[in-house]
Order: sequence, then C-alpha cells, then structure tokens
Amino acid sequence: MNILTHRPRRNRKSSAIRNLVQENEVTVNDFIFPLFLIDGKNKKTEVKSMPGIFRLSTDLMLKEIESCLKLGITTFDIFPSLTDKFKDKTATESTNKNGLYLKTLTLIKKKFPEACIMTDVAMDPYSSDGHDGLVRNGEIVNDETLDILAKMAIAQAECGIDIIGPSDMMDGRVGFIRNALDDAGFSNVSIMSYTAKYASAFYGPFRDALDSAPKFGDKKTYQMNPANSKEAILEAQLDFEEGADFLMVKPALSYLDIIKDLNTHFSLPIAAYNVSGEYAMVKAAAAKGWIDGDRVRDEILLSMKRAGASIILTYFAKEWALKHKN
Repeated sequence: MNILTHRPRRNRKSSAIRNLVQENEVTVNDFIFPLFLIDGKNKKTEVKSMPGIFRLSTDLMLKEIESCLKLGITTFDIFPSLTDKFKDKTATESTNKNGLYLKTLTLIKKKFPEACIMTDVAMDPYSSDGHDGLVRNGEIVNDETLDILAKMAIAQAECGIDIIGPSDMMDGRVGFIRNALDDAGFSNVSIMSYTAKYASAFYGPFRDALDSAPKFGDKKTYQMNPANSKEAILEAQLDFEEGADFLMVKPALSYLDIIKDLNTHFSLPIAAYNVSGEYAMVKAAAAKGWIDGDRVRDEILLSMKRAGASIILTYFAKEWALKHKN
C-alpha cells in the first residue's frame, strides 16, 4: 500500500474545515464604491456599458449613499459627469465653489459625516481637451498642470473630503499636492495615489459614464505601458517618498502581479481599482448565460485580496454587499 505522508485534501474535506484554513477573505470593509454625479433633480440615467450603474443627481446620490451605509459600505469615490458647457482648457469648473461637484461634496459630508469620501484629482472631467493634464500646442505639459491639480485638491479638501486621489499620472504631483494641502491647513487629508495607472483598454465604459474621452491622441505619454512592471516600482517609490498614504494599481484584474509587487516592496496599504471594463465583461457574459456572474464576481474580488490589495475600488460593491449581507 502506498503510504502518503501529506494529504492536502484532508483540509478540504468539509465546509467547516475549508473555512478554518481559508487564507484570504473579502469583506464589505475592503470596498470603495465609485459613484457618478450629474446635474438635475430626481435624475437617474444608466451607463449603457455598465448595467446596474447609474449617473445620479445630488438628491438621489444622497439616498444611494444612505442605503449603502446601511449595508456597511462606508467609503465612496465621487466622480462628476459634466456637460461640455462646463469644460475649458484649464479646468476652471474644478474649483468653482458654486458648481455642482463641490456643492454636492459639501452637502454629502454635512449629511453623512461618518462617510469617508474620496475625490479624483485630474483635469479630464473638466477639460475641453479630455486629457488629464494641461494641453499646450498638442502636448500634455507636466509642470504647469501641477498648479491646477493642487488648486483642485485644496478646493475639494475645503468641502471636507477625506481622501484625495490624484489620477493624472503627472510627474511629481503627489509631493506638489501634499505640500499644497499642508500649506493650506489640510495635513489630515489623505492621498491615495493612482501609482501604477496603465494606458489600458479597460477604461472605455468609465469614459462613457463621464463623457471624458480625449478629444485627440491618447494618454500613453503619461499613463504607463502595460508591458512594464519595474516601472511600477519606480512610480511607487516616488509616491512613497512624496507622501502618499495609499498606493493604487489600476486596472486590477490584468495587473495582479503589480499589486503583489507593490505589496511586497512597500509598507503602505495597496488599493486595486476593479475598473469599468472588468465590470462590464462580467455583466455581459453573465447576461448571455455564459458564466455565473455572482461566482465570477466573487472570485475576481478574492483574487485581488490574494494578490495583496487591502482596498478594492469596485462597481460591484453594492451588489456584493446585498448578496452577502446575511
């Protein structure tokens, strides 16, 4: 008789034992739920490429946040979806205290002080060029953009938000924003840097949601080449040294190795952005009956935790919380 010293299947023989030895677990505390803001009242429009995800007017967004808080989701990333009349080359709407976005942020924090609110810092939602940075003679200029981003960050901090998310990928922006926030008296406002943000094909539905696609060219001169991994370590080291509180990898599913690398090399919490294209693929395949959407969703989210992410920005947050509330 063949005597086996090790039989790993013994630790899989029942649900109780499998739960005892489970190494990773996704919980509602891991999530940041992205939300899209639009102008109007009692207005709700579905993002066609993201079934189940809606652009919401301020009144409905307040109701959505309230319902999510009851499910245990405590952190939200708010993105403004603006019409072209509010966009210009220098993103002036981003600092308009009487504008839709900043007024809504203030209202959210006033009504739900217990909610953690994250905001995005980049020019593209407000730019008539659709780029994350300032465009001069067809070039996205780095250093001039930093001043605009810093003013944007301060305007958001003045609304009481908790976490600034620089997503622009300009060189030096984390340090520039950190210094600006500190000088303005906002040293307690955190920075979750979009550290390794790749020039990915997975962003399409998000750009549909915000109507923020570039009006010319692409974003490859500032977002990272998907072929590179060592470059992510360089970006992370710079963000770490410049004062970031969290490091983010975006997208997540095709970049699990990058999540693992950053988690191995840095002591800061690592965030994974489970982006719109990743969400849309699951929804599309599930609608066709080709996959079990709930099981695939849960497996994808678990893979991000297993890779080393302690935070997951995901459009699945609310449906996951509803599914697992008991």
